Order: sequence, then C-alpha cells, then structure tokens
Amino acid sequence: MSNDYQSFLKGISSFVPKERIYTDELRLLAWGTDAGFYRLIPKIVVRSVDEQEISHMLLLADQLNLPVTFRAAGTSLSGQSISDSILIVAGKNWEKYSISSDYNTITLQPGLIGERVNQILKPFGRKFAPDPASVKSAMVGGIVMNNASGMNCGTHENSDKMLLSVRIVLADGTILDTGDDASKKEFVRKKPDFIKAVETLRDQVRNNVQLSERIRHKYSIKNVTGLNILPFIEHDDPFEIITHLMVGSEGTLAFLSECTMKTGLDYPYHASAMLYFNDIKEACRAVVAMKKGPVAGAELLDSKSLESVNDPTGKGLTAVLTETMANTKEELEKQIKEIKAILEPFDTYTPVHFTDQESEYSQYWNIRSGIFPSVGGMRELGTTTLIEDVAFHIENLPEATADLQALLAKHGYPDACIYGHALEGNYHFIINQAFDTPEKVQKYENLMSEVKNLVVDKYDGSLKAEHGTGRNMAPFVKYEWGEEAFAVMKAVKHLFDPKNLINPGVIFNDDPECHIKNFKPLPLTNVHVDKCIECGFCEVNCLTCGFTLSSRQRIVIRREISRLKKSGEDNDRLETLEKQYKYLGDQTCAGDGLCSMSCPMGINVGDLTHDIRQEHLPAGSLGYKIGDFAANHFSGMKSMLRPVLSLANGAHTILGTKNMSSLTKGIRYISMDNFPLWTPAMPKAYYPHKISQKSEPLKVVYFPSCLNQMMGTAKDTPDPTPLVDKTVLLLQKAGYEVIFPKEMDKLCCGTIWESKGMMDIADRKSAELEEALFAASKQGAYPVLCDQSPCLHRMRNVMTKVKLYEPVEFIYTFLRDKLEFTPVDKPVSIHVTCSTQKMGLRNQIIALAELCSTKVIVPEEVGCCGFAGDKGFTRPEVNTYALRKLKPQLEKAGVEVGYSNSRTCEIGLTTNSGIPYISIVYLVDQCTKPKI
Repeated sequence: MSNDYQSFLKGISSFVPKERIYTDELRLLAWGTDAGFYRLIPKIVVRSVDEQEISHMLLLADQLNLPVTFRAAGTSLSGQSISDSILIVAGKNWEKYSISSDYNTITLQPGLIGERVNQILKPFGRKFAPDPASVKSAMVGGIVMNNASGMNCGTHENSDKMLLSVRIVLADGTILDTGDDASKKEFVRKKPDFIKAVETLRDQVRNNVQLSERIRHKYSIKNVTGLNILPFIEHDDPFEIITHLMVGSEGTLAFLSECTMKTGLDYPYHASAMLYFNDIKEACRAVVAMKKGPVAGAELLDSKSLESVNDPTGKGLTAVLTETMANTKEELEKQIKEIKAILEPFDTYTPVHFTDQESEYSQYWNIRSGIFPSVGGMRELGTTTLIEDVAFHIENLPEATADLQALLAKHGYPDACIYGHALEGNYHFIINQAFDTPEKVQKYENLMSEVKNLVVDKYDGSLKAEHGTGRNMAPFVKYEWGEEAFAVMKAVKHLFDPKNLINPGVIFNDDPECHIKNFKPLPLTNVHVDKCIECGFCEVNCLTCGFTLSSRQRIVIRREISRLKKSGEDNDRLETLEKQYKYLGDQTCAGDGLCSMSCPMGINVGDLTHDIRQEHLPAGSLGYKIGDFAANHFSGMKSMLRPVLSLANGAHTILGTKNMSSLTKGIRYISMDNFPLWTPAMPKAYYPHKISQKSEPLKVVYFPSCLNQMMGTAKDTPDPTPLVDKTVLLLQKAGYEVIFPKEMDKLCCGTIWESKGMMDIADRKSAELEEALFAASKQGAYPVLCDQSPCLHRMRNVMTKVKLYEPVEFIYTFLRDKLEFTPVDKPVSIHVTCSTQKMGLRNQIIALAELCSTKVIVPEEVGCCGFAGDKGFTRPEVNTYALRKLKPQLEKAGVEVGYSNSRTCEIGLTTNSGIPYISIVYLVDQCTKPKI
C-alpha cells in the first residue's frame, strides 16, 4: 500500500473506528464484488455511518488525490460500484426515513431497501414509485443514482420524475441540502462560481435549439446512458438542476446522503392477462396499440424466455403479460373492456382473458420473474449470465425487436432470451458468456459492437435503458449522444469533480476497451453454489450481511480459495484467506438457509457451510469421534446436561443476575470465547416424568425435541410449566390422547450433527427416529407432532413414512375447531423462525396468534435470530447483531411477552429483547377452553 493510502488510513482512524475499516485480504475481495461481471479489488473499504464521516473522508481523499467509489447494496450490473482504490459503503447504517403528514412525500437515506420503503408506505395506500426488478434487494441510493426503473414506472414515475430534493456531499467535503433554504443560501455564499456555472450550462443548452430537441427526444424513452442532462431544459432554478443531475449519475458527481421523493399511488385493484402471439412482430404491434390504452405494464416474453420457464402454452410463441390497475372494481372492469377492444384486430393464439384474482395473476408474474433465474440456472457452469438492456422508440418496436433477435442468433447466442418492458420499448436480453479465452472475449465484443450500431445508428435508441452506464457502456456514451451533448456531460463532471476522483472510469472512461477488461472469474467451488451469479439478492435475508460476511460474499471467497488451490499461484494468499474465512465465513454463518428464499435460483449457502464443516471433521478425527460417541450415548448425554442446567440455575438464584452475568462473562473472556455464554434466559432442567391421561378416540404421537426433553422454563418465565407438560395439557384439552415414542430419550432428529457437518451421523439419527415414530403412530395412522420448528423442518426433509406437524400447524389444523378462543386484549410479539418461513407457515403462525390476541406485533426487519442451535452460546455476537432492531419495536408497542416455536431461538430472543419469549403453545393454552 502506497504512502498516500497509508496517510488516508491514518487520517480516517481519528474519526472512524477500526472495526469499520477493512484492509484485510478477505474483506477487500468480498466487498470488491458486485452483481456485475467485472471485478476490481479495493485497497481500503470503509463502512460509513453519517455524512460527517463522508465529508471528512472526501476532503482527505481530495487532499491526497485518491479516487473514491460509493456503494450501497451492490446489485448494479454494469460495474458501477467497484473500485481498485477506496470503497465507501453506505448500506445498513443508512436506514432512516420520515414521511410527510399527507403521505405524499418520503425522505430516505440511501441504505433503505426499495421493498422496505414499499412496506413502510403500504398502510397509507402509497408506494415507492421506481420499481426495478431488484427492488427487494436494491437500496434507495443505488436506485436513485442509477435511475433504476422497472415494469410500471416507465419515464413518468422514475426517480427523476419523483425526486424533490437531495442532501449531497461534494468532492471537497461540502454538504448541500437542496430542500433547505439555509443550506442553499450558505452554498451560494461559499460557492457562487458553482451556481453561476450551472446557470451558464443551462443557458447554453437552452440556446442550442437542436441540442435541446435532441435531449427531449432521447429522454422520451428510458435512457440512462451518460449523465442525466434533461434537468437543463426541465428546470430553471440551479438547485433544482443540481437535484436532478444526481439521478443516474452513478456516484460520479457526489455522495447522496438523503433524498426526498414523491410517493406513488398503490392501486387497490389489479388485473392481468397473458396474451400469446404466433409472431413476435405481431406481439409488438399489439403493444404499440395498447400504449394508448389504460395499460400499466406490458412485458414481452419471447419464445426462448417461455421455453426457459417451461410455459405449457407458449412453445414457439411470443407472450405479452399485460396489467391494468384501478381505484375501484367498476373502473377496473371498464379498463379491461377498453383493452380488449384495442386487441380485437390482433391475432392472439388464445382468447384474451383478464383475471383480477391474485391467486391466478400471480402465477403469470411468477413466470415473468422466473426467466432470469431459469436461464442463469441452465448456463454452463463457469460462465456468467449477462443481462443487457436497450430501449427503442415505441413506433420502432416491431422491427427493432425482430432485428435484435436476429442479431443475437447471428453472433452465436441461439439460447439468448429477449424479454422486458415492451410498453416502454425497453428490452433485456440475456446471454450466458465466459471470458476465459481471447476468442470468447472477442465474441462478446463483436456482439456489443453490432448492438451499438443497431440501437444507435438504425433506431436512435438507448444503449442503456435502466441498468446504468457503468464500465460496460462507458466507451459508447459519446457515440450515442454526439459531441455536443457529451461535452455538456463532461462539463458537469468537471464542475462537480474537477480532479476526477469520484468513481472514475464509470460513465467517463478514456480506455475504449474498458468494457472488455477486469472480468470477474467464476470458478467452480461447491455443487450447492456453483450456479450463483453473485447478484446479491440473497443478502436481504442473510443475518450476517453487514456484520461479518454475507451469503454472496461467502461464495465469492470460496470461489477464490478454489481458484488459488487449482492454480497454485499464490499459496500465501490462499493460506491467509482460509485463515480469515474460519471466523468471518464459517463460524458466524447461521446456516439457516433463508438466503435461498430470496435467491433467484434457490441457492442455500447453509449447505455450503455444512460441507465445509464436514471437510474439517472427517471420519476418524477427534471432533467426529466425539460427535459419534454422543450419538451412540445420547440418553446419557442428556442425563449429564440436566444437572449442569440445574447447577447454573442454582447459581443464578444464589448470586443474582448481575453477579452471575459478570462471573460467566469473565470466564468467557479468560477462555478467549471458548466458554459458552450464560444468559438470564437460560432455562432450568426438565426431568421427564409419567403423565397421566385417559384413552381417547383422537390420538397424536408427540415427540418432544431433545432440547425440550432437557430444558424447563427460565427463571422469570410467566408460566413455569415445562413445555412438554404444557403441550400435553393443551392436546388433552382438545380431546387427544398423547402417545410418546418408545425409548424417547435416545432419539434425535439429527439437526445437531447436521449443523456441525457430520451428515452421516445426522442421517443415522433421523432414520432411528423415523422408525420409532412409524411404530408409535401405528405405521403412520396417527399424526406426529414435534414441538421444535427447526427439528420438524429437518424431519420433513428426510422422513417419508409419517405425517409430521409442528406446533402452529397442528394447532391450526386439528385443534382450532375443538377449542373456544378468547383473545387477550394486550399486544403480543410473534417471532417467525427460519424453519417456519421455509415451510411456508409464516401466515399460519400469525393467524393463530390473531386468534389469541387483539394486537399481534411481527417486528419488522427481524429475520433469523442468529441463535442457530448453539451459536447463541458460542458466538453470541451473531445473535445480538441479528436482533439489533427488535427491542425498540417491542418497547414502542408495549409488548410484555413474545412467542415463537423454537426453544433456542426463544433463549436468544429473551436475552436481546428484555421480555420473555416462550412457545406459542402457552399463548394458545392461555386463551382457550374446550368447546362444549
């Protein structure tokens, strides 16, 4: 690292804590990766928290002439958020917002995820208008600064149209709020020449009639190629111009610390139709006609797109997925009739049919959203999936679409798909491409050269419609816009960033071959993750994202480790990455699999983690032998642990919570974190005993999880009854006879061993349990209940002989009609465990809670709790980080008790929330009595 970078590090260390400054090999590589197909490795990564830090860092970088790049979620596709210099991350620390009293505007920091903004606005009938396909993962900063858009926002509700004001930090550290009069006045006082330059550019553009008309024409369709120069003809006030110059600037002009935007109307009524056509030109002509009607969106899917998702109707056809929205049912029906009338002259393969039933039209949209993952999943391993986006003027759509289709075939991409926002003339085309030989790079370059000629020369369209210019199209900005417009863009860049230090190489790049350099390698590493395209969609569900590594970053590092092992080129770096990965990648991975729920291809990084752990515990190793011994003597292990729990509970009673906490934290510190953390939520021991019951016609086999066979309740739990006893009482209340499997104390589902990577032992224990449950249930005649959601999830994955239910599902399915519910008039909190979500029972646990309470709180942005079996004891920092947003929400709502369906999760929830969390079985028992 050069002296200048050393000086930068020394300078920022006075105001940025070292835990938010990364210079290690592993995290530089991890953060040097975004969703695009390029990679640069930064020299320094800083996790920023506020604009004062940004201001100080930019000022210091300016003094040292060091380039700086900003990044939020890293879902951009064209190389906008990577750097080989200083990378400043503005993600999870930038999540504040405020809504106006009429809900028509919202002020946002850049780290808020777009879908989160929609969740915030939904209760008020409003929405975040920009709607990129990545809205569930992309953050506001990236959406606005890329002018990202999607299916319905078009050019009428994109960021440029919805933006009202911004707070920005300029290259020299100056902070400007264009929505604050005092800030603007101070800016004019300090930088009068800056304002004068903006006004001069405005007047130059407006006085050039030909250029002004060109700008209007180019922005009449989606266009994000180059800087956004539309503000010079749309706004008079220089601060309005500055505000809108930020949109689509891709972090090349300033840092966006806050923006205020108009909200969009979230229409309550929707209807969709999947229209099929024999010919792609006919489909496009229908879209052109529908453009004049009440159509909110029209998504074209060519035959290859339909083939990729196995559409049963669309073989050899082209489809147009059409949507209309309205305020009332009557208005919706009127619009449907109008659209049908527009479509009458066109030859559709099947009759036009609109549905306003969400259960039906959601299937259409699942087809649309399934194209990208399907194509990506079918690609040859080691290649990457590239998505390009272009736009044509609507009148050129039929011919341009056919030409684009022919062009892709000509260059040897027979499986390329064309799909996208046809109503806006905006298409994506997907190709699977490798860059590991000069010939393959040349093939891609030849394609892009002809795409440039087709889009620009023949149709005067947009080379980039919504994904941002980035490095991929930087060489072609002048080609698309011409000398005069490009000169305006360059003047804007020089005004804001005279030293070219902010995100250099993006939008403006003097290297004509920058788009065919610095390709990201995608070597094979593990069968469970080899299909990953590093899009980052998984990160919204990864609990350690922003703490150690995200699921995407774990794959990035494992790929590099595999590459280095295969090439043998740098053994020192390989050793460093493997050493650093042990804690950051392995020990802090919860292995919960929630990442798979937002991954387009369902990739579960937990499977990768289990495989790595298995590699480190081969048969015959000491760790494996200990695990095998525990499995073979499981009853004895339980008997040994119960006195330990009793001893801890006794010490807690004698010493008190404060002294007990201090003592155990001291022991943990001395042992260098090798001693498990004790918390006041630790339960006392449970000793199984014979439970009296009478014979009933309704029977259920109840398998209490290993934990609940050992653990009773914690010291201050509202109901001291152990869960096993409470579950039996509830079942008996509903008229069930409870059957326990024989030799239950020896049985286990295998989850303990699975989490440690000892898969063969886990499967052996599962098989033992299945045979015992099969016998107890009279060969599957009776349902089987397990009281621990994570255990039940594994049992479902590996057992086929018995009908398995977790508590919520069993109560909701079998007990609801046998009990009379009287809801309590106080708020309760529900924690939806990872396994509950993966089994599709999220709505059911909430519905059950709503039978029991008049006010059910499901805390927002609290996913996996991070306890992960025993990780809450051995790595409690993961649990604390995962639940960092829980306690304030509970306090605000006045919640006194929380409920879930996993004993270990409840320990961590209790520890980090300040209130007791117990099984939802207790809530149901409290609120019910037998129906007479």
